Amino acid sequence: MKFKICVSGAAAGETLNRDNAEKAKELGRAIAARDCILITGATTGLPHYAAVGCKEAKGISIGFSPASTYQDHVYRYHLPVNYFDLIVYTGFGYSGRNLILTRSADAVVTIGGRMGTLNEFTVAFEDRKPLAVLEETGGMADEIKELTEIAHKHQCSIIYDTDPDKLIGGLIADLRQDRHHIREEHRALKVDQPE
Repeated sequence: MKFKICVSGAAAGETLNRDNAEKAKELGRAIAARDCILITGATTGLPHYAAVGCKEAKGISIGFSPASTYQDHVYRYHLPVNYFDLIVYTGFGYSGRNLILTRSADAVVTIGGRMGTLNEFTVAFEDRKPLAVLEETGGMADEIKELTEIAHKHQCSIIYDTDPDKLIGGLIADLRQDRHHIREEHRALKVDQPE
C-alpha cells in the first residue's frame, strides 16, 4: 500500500508567501516522486500549493473538505477543487475535518501555519503519528520544537529539516521502517498462534 502523507499549513496569513509556496510545491513533488499519496485539508494556501506540486509531478492528491457537498465546498467555504484526484466531503467543519484528515494520514508534515495547523499537529502528535516539520517557514512550524519540549507528554517521532526533499525522504524512511517492524511482529504472531 502507498503511504498517505498529509501536508498541513497556512491557508492564509503571513506564512503564505512566495518562498513558502515554492517549498510547499517541493513537498508535493517529493511526495509524488516517492510514489506516495498527498492528502490535505482541500483548502487554499500552502496545502493547495503542495497539491499543485504533487500534480505537476504526476502524483495522486486527495483533499478532505470541511464541507458536506461540492456546492458547500465551493460556495460556503470558498475552497478550491482543482489539483485533486478526489475530495472527501466530511461535513464536520474545520475541527472535525482536521481529525479525519490526520487520522487518515500515515504521517503529517507541517509547513508555516496558524491555529488550524497546530490543531492538526496536536491531533497527530496525540495519535503518535510520524511527524515532519519544515523549519524556517514561520508560524507554528517554527514553534513546534519548543511546544513539544514544554509538553513533555510522550516520545513521538518528529523530523525537522529546512529542505523539503530531505524532509520527505527522512519521513518515508521512518514509515518504511515502522511498516517493516509491524510486518515482522505480525509474522511472529502468526507463527506463535496454535492452529
